[in-house]
Amino acid sequence: MTLLIVGIILFLATHMVRVVAPGFRNQMIVRFGEGGWKGIYSGLSAVTLAILVWGYAVAPTVNIWFPPTWTGHLTTTIMIFAMICLVAAFLPAGHIAVKTKHPMVLSVKIWAFAHLIANGDVASVLLFVAFLAWGVILRINLKRRQAAGDAKLRPFVSAKHDVMAVVIGLVAWAAITMWLHKIVIGVAPIVVN
Repeated sequence: MTLLIVGIILFLATHMVRVVAPGFRNQMIVRFGEGGWKGIYSGLSAVTLAILVWGYAVAPTVNIWFPPTWTGHLTTTIMIFAMICLVAAFLPAGHIAVKTKHPMVLSVKIWAFAHLIANGDVASVLLFVAFLAWGVILRINLKRRQAAGDAKLRPFVSAKHDVMAVVIGLVAWAAITMWLHKIVIGVAPIVVN
């Protein structure tokens, strides 16, 4: 459990730099260049993610509660919205990106909330509560940065990007639900015969 907690702290701390030290990113860009900073940041993200994933994988299963079977179905359904928001974050802004303001953060919050519904073990609760809290903190910080003029929302480009987000999101959701979740996580959200 210790490795999981360390992984959560390191990963989320890496992704909270802008919140806790707003000028740090800019200082690093000046020092290493934008490409250099992105490389360092990506490397740190990958290492801390690996620690988090390994910590989760080796954490003992200690159940707090035993969620009923239907919660798995609810989680799987809710994840459709998480995948659409995630895809919308990477496309030019359509209505989804504009209305949600920060679709990737919303995607993480939906993912964390949905998985809290279906998982009652200590490791899962720690992981998903931490990510849900992180998403809430980032969203509050984004509102503050917008009010101060430090962050601008992406302007609307075209509704075709909403269609693309929905189609790609549904395809990604199906691939993850039917195959990838079982391969990567070891648990099949839907059992396919």
